[in-house]
Amino acid sequence: MEFRIEHDSMGKVKVPANKKWGAQTQRSFENFKIGSEKMPGEIICAIALIKKAAAEANSSFFPEKMTAEKRDAIKDVCEKIMAGELYSEFPLAVWQTGSGTQTNMNVNEVIANCANEALGQKKVHPNDDVNMSQSSNDVFPSAMHIAAVKAITQRLLPELYTLIKTLSRLEKENEGVIKIGRTHLQDAVPISFSQEISGWRSSLEKARELLGSAVTPLLSLALGGTAVGTGLNAPYGFDIAAAELISAYTLLPFTPAENKFHALTSKNELVFAHGAVKALACDLLKIANDIRFLASGPRCAYGEIQIPQNEPGSSIMPGKVNPTQCEALTQVCVQVMGNDAAISIAASQGNFELNVYMPLIAYNFIQSVNLLADAIKSFEQNCVCGIVANRQKMQQNLDNSLMLVTALNTHIGYENAAKTAQKAYAENITLKEACLSLGFLSESEFDKIVDPKKMI
Repeated sequence: MEFRIEHDSMGKVKVPANKKWGAQTQRSFENFKIGSEKMPGEIICAIALIKKAAAEANSSFFPEKMTAEKRDAIKDVCEKIMAGELYSEFPLAVWQTGSGTQTNMNVNEVIANCANEALGQKKVHPNDDVNMSQSSNDVFPSAMHIAAVKAITQRLLPELYTLIKTLSRLEKENEGVIKIGRTHLQDAVPISFSQEISGWRSSLEKARELLGSAVTPLLSLALGGTAVGTGLNAPYGFDIAAAELISAYTLLPFTPAENKFHALTSKNELVFAHGAVKALACDLLKIANDIRFLASGPRCAYGEIQIPQNEPGSSIMPGKVNPTQCEALTQVCVQVMGNDAAISIAASQGNFELNVYMPLIAYNFIQSVNLLADAIKSFEQNCVCGIVANRQKMQQNLDNSLMLVTALNTHIGYENAAKTAQKAYAENITLKEACLSLGFLSESEFDKIVDPKKMI
């Protein structure tokens, strides 16, 4: 392999000749060979977006330093990064310095080297130009917020909306289909299948509202705080100018953080937002479990719905088909819950003027959103859209339920109704037979009272 010599404040470093990064990136690459997790592309793109906005803002504050030539060269490289053209130039591990400084410098170095290559001479410096008016300590938290907002609004919410639409369709298609309800995994009073589906739909709509509320605090950016929140080396008004440019680029209403000291050390906005992501995961896990229980069987369990049969389910049992989409989604949900615990612990470690667990928070947050978005899409396309009610089985279970006895409470009293249910169960007879045998009601009275259609 051929190398070139790059240097930083600590001296010279050998860098692969075919790579665009510089000395600081190479040091990190060599010193942190930990795990296989790399900094998410969403974070890299968000940092590039910040560098683009910073170059534009700095050109108005310091036109003699950030010349139009430098500004345009920097912006051109940033746009290539955001288009994914240079992703192989960002090799650093998540498990690095807790401020994300090495990834910030990785982006700075790649931008500077690519810009200089385009200009034909070394005019752009990674620190003095690309990082002008910034610090890793305000760039990285700002990038986390930008990446989180874009991931939620552009990836997660659209997939959630599609799933909600599919549930709404199923709800309409199953109006009037009466089945037995269940509480404590035991028979309960009747419910319509459309009502049961409406519970799933409404849960996801509430989760969507929570996600929408959680996005708002993330629109606040730490940019302008520089190293410790005081804004040293950034011109007055840089934070406003940069946020306005980022808003224009993304069409999202980003604003400068009111208190930069908070913005650098606290990660509560990300904790809050991931809490909403986790809340969605909780509801999805519950819904997926409901669906796989209702589809269980096909002959020796609930069997009240049929789901698409996508692939064989056993290497030894011919004809077996499993609720694999439910299983995949529930595994993702558990991962999201684990990520939430890691994010919460990491966010509690904002010591003095800086949190130094930011790469971990960024990685887990983006992973949660991406996993959920993918899993929801797969679940909707390969499972939920093909749900069909087994109306015959629902009717059989309904007719066989002892909890229809609840309708008798106001006519023969709770204790007599309990005696009726207990007798029917002990003697394996119907509720009607038990009630008539006990002399509580006539046949016509029983039929008039115990009507599942009147009980939903």
